[in-house]
Amino acid sequence: MPEGAGLAGGREGHRRLAELIPLVLDAMGEGAAERGGPGPAGGPAAVAAGVAALTGAEPLAGATGVGAEQALTELSRLLAAGSVDPADPACAAHLHCPPLAVAVAADVVASALNPSMDSWDQAPVASEIERELVTLIARLCYPDAPAPDAVVTTGGTESNLLGLLLAREPDPAVRPVCGRTAHHSVARAAWLLGLPAPVPVDCDGERMRPAALAETLRALGGPAVVVATAGTTDTGEIDPLREVAEVCRRHGARLHVDASYGGLALCSAQLEPLLDGLDQADSVALDAHKFGWQPISAGLLAVRDAADLSALSVRAEYLNAGDDTEAGLPDLLGRSIRTSRRPDAFRMAVTFRALGIEGVGALVEHCCATAAEVAEMIERHPALRLWGRPALSTVLFKPADADDELVARVRRTLLEAGTAIVGRATMADGVWLKLTLLHPRATAEDYRPLLDAVAATAAAQAAEVVLR
Repeated sequence: MPEGAGLAGGREGHRRLAELIPLVLDAMGEGAAERGGPGPAGGPAAVAAGVAALTGAEPLAGATGVGAEQALTELSRLLAAGSVDPADPACAAHLHCPPLAVAVAADVVASALNPSMDSWDQAPVASEIERELVTLIARLCYPDAPAPDAVVTTGGTESNLLGLLLAREPDPAVRPVCGRTAHHSVARAAWLLGLPAPVPVDCDGERMRPAALAETLRALGGPAVVVATAGTTDTGEIDPLREVAEVCRRHGARLHVDASYGGLALCSAQLEPLLDGLDQADSVALDAHKFGWQPISAGLLAVRDAADLSALSVRAEYLNAGDDTEAGLPDLLGRSIRTSRRPDAFRMAVTFRALGIEGVGALVEHCCATAAEVAEMIERHPALRLWGRPALSTVLFKPADADDELVARVRRTLLEAGTAIVGRATMADGVWLKLTLLHPRATAEDYRPLLDAVAATAAAQAAEVVLR
């Protein structure tokens, strides 16, 4: 047997993992120390050179291997040294969370046991744990519905695809409608499903205008599925969900809410009012790899009526033969548009059991409160300008008096130096820098060096232009 071909499962697999995992952890620590900051310095060329230096003129894998210990040590160190670290407060560009250690540890168990969630005989207890998790999520979204349900997805993109699919099944002529600030995956889902491009609805700032939605639905005069947003990518704004739902009800339109960003604010009694009306939606997309602190991927789609999910039903004799299901074996194939899929529900279930719903909510509250404090720091900073008060945990700002070109250059300069990973958002009034604060332990003071670095970099870049 080739070196490195030991198994993770069986009666002895855990012992082999106990030998290998410490090597991985040590290599991660060495790589993080080598990186020395939130991201690797030098940009794409330097990162590519680091990978090339590992193998030299040889391919990644030769005819014979180097062994498990060496391969794990080398590549784990390389990955840690060349990755961005969302656990560093200066890494705040995207909806890219630092995963909780408890979720990562649970993922090791799931990976080692490797349940495949397409048939019960491959995932006996994993399927029951998933059932418990999706029941919890469905009740969180629809506390008063008689028969809600939920399924596990890879994230908001798949959940939005399913939301439109469930709308298309009863009426193939359905027209998608969404705000101009809706996630790009809505248009992609329509394309994949052979639906017309979404009809855009005007917004007040980043929020859908209910009156404009009513006008749009009236003009369409046919079946429609409205996609509202609870947490836009650029600013975290939430559409007026209850008003949108009332418009949909009056016009007989189905409502899907993309709550991939903001949905798990439902776990917080303090923040739940932001999502007023969410329970009126026919379907809801959520991501636990945002506010949920899970390793990617960890998506969910909740539906108010479990019967809607019958659209996913499919028969494959080797996975869900009719006599098996009649005999009581659960049918897992109709729980996803995928066949083989990981037990992603397991780490989500472990996390919810460890923290409780209120514990998850407290982490969401912390991030949103920190964003509000950082916004206040920006307002007081003499060299920075704030776009507006954060709706959730996203903060837009820029160097004072900077034009779009300078804003973009500041972002790239910080990225290439490995100093900070900051996002960007193009708004009606130009390009802004974006901080998406998903660190559940960082305080506002932890972000002060980042703000100062932005200001200093902008000043240096502006001075360089003047010298030219």
